Amino acid sequence: MIPRHSASRRIAALALVGAASLLAAACSSGESALESGNERPTTPATSAPPATAEPGATTPAGSAPTTAAPTTTVTPLADLPPCPVDALDGAAGPVELTFWHGMSNELETALIELTDQYNASQDAVVVTLQNQTGYEATIDKYIQSSQSSRPDIVQFPEYTVQLLADSGTVIPIGACIEASGFDTSPILDRILKAYATEGVQWSMPFNVSNPVLYYNKAMFEEAGLDPEAPPLSLEELRATSQAIVDSEAAGYGIALDTGADSGGGWFIEQWFAKGGELYADNGNGRLAPATRVLYDGPAGVELMSYVQQMITDGLAVNVGDNASGQDNFLKMADTVSPAAMTIGTSAALGTVTAVLDGGLIQGITGEDLGVGPMPGPGPGALVGGASLYIVAEKGDEKAAAAWDYIQYLISPESQSQWAAATGYVPIRSDALELEPLATKYVEDPRFKVAYDQLLGTSDDPSAFGPVLGPLREVRAATARGVAEIFNGDDVAEVLSRTAGESNALITSYNERN
Repeated sequence: MIPRHSASRRIAALALVGAASLLAAACSSGESALESGNERPTTPATSAPPATAEPGATTPAGSAPTTAAPTTTVTPLADLPPCPVDALDGAAGPVELTFWHGMSNELETALIELTDQYNASQDAVVVTLQNQTGYEATIDKYIQSSQSSRPDIVQFPEYTVQLLADSGTVIPIGACIEASGFDTSPILDRILKAYATEGVQWSMPFNVSNPVLYYNKAMFEEAGLDPEAPPLSLEELRATSQAIVDSEAAGYGIALDTGADSGGGWFIEQWFAKGGELYADNGNGRLAPATRVLYDGPAGVELMSYVQQMITDGLAVNVGDNASGQDNFLKMADTVSPAAMTIGTSAALGTVTAVLDGGLIQGITGEDLGVGPMPGPGPGALVGGASLYIVAEKGDEKAAAAWDYIQYLISPESQSQWAAATGYVPIRSDALELEPLATKYVEDPRFKVAYDQLLGTSDDPSAFGPVLGPLREVRAATARGVAEIFNGDDVAEVLSRTAGESNALITSYNERN
């Protein structure tokens, strides 16, 4: 899986605003349908349960290979809650909606502006935003709430697709699309399918992101490197880091972290997809419920050994679990031994450029910040960020009103405005033809890097990423293992043990659902 092709002070202390740390939350069993399948087993499994092998996938050591291909499971929309899109026409007065979201700072400002514009554009619906301070807090509050006390619309990150699909608490967006005849053709197919499983479109993507490489152009120049040619492969990443360290332009080539929603979890899924490798069986859980992870096979061992060696050789530095979401960026601003590069969400771009262009960081301007694709074994990226769900059992008028508001947020005009202000990827191609995004992408190509990464993704099943009920907890378990690897522990042993823990989480979840 390893490559197939070949100073700033607080440069980005604020640049990772909006990237919530993925801490595993303890969920008690009981009232909520969301809780029952999300508990952790008390004793981690020591080996993976038997599972269907993927065509072309590597069978992990110790597992019995099978030859039968998984059968695609399709859930009929008729068996799911309907979307009464015409109910708004008969409403006696303005329908009031509550929307739980996890945006902050510049991202929240942009969402407020869009929502204010929507409220002012018509008199049938009034949307009230309620900031839950982040994705994790939103998930936990939703799980702990009764259906009657939940909002009308909720924003959830990409790792909750299976959890929401199994919960029975939401109206599938596919039902709204079908009932209204909504044209999805302008929406990037890659983005739409990220939030679909077993033939059902569960939610509507809204704030889409993926990881990109942030780097200090001045340090590249000092090292004799082309500041407009960031490394694209893992081999190039190592060579670039070596040049930076050898030239003493920086103490390290790149700052890495072991956060569950970044270097310890999410980025592993990204690297597997870039290498054309499945992260989990049954087509990453998209053909049928996954029964095990596959990252402990030869591809995973080779990948993590490669990254570990960069740390061992002093070319990369591990900043830890990055609980603040800022430590990897702060390492780029270290006055003693900085790193010249780091990997972070593209959603940070609007914030960091605003900080730099505002002159708040002495001695550096926005011109010093470079942005490139996430280096990996291949091109492309998995869809990250979050999508919008319509909560069920709120009444026909609220469901119709929620669908109306969602259509506004994903209109080409709104997506153009949203992407230009934040750094998020527009979910639809026609948004690129409208202002302000049309000019933004021409004048500042850094904002287009994440969009182009999605265009470079293949149609291979591995390119859609894993859909696992307990993906939140699986990422947390994987992150703990990555921390051990970055600290020098045996790669194969750690991945085998961590995969066992992940498989136990999946087995426990599947048994409850």
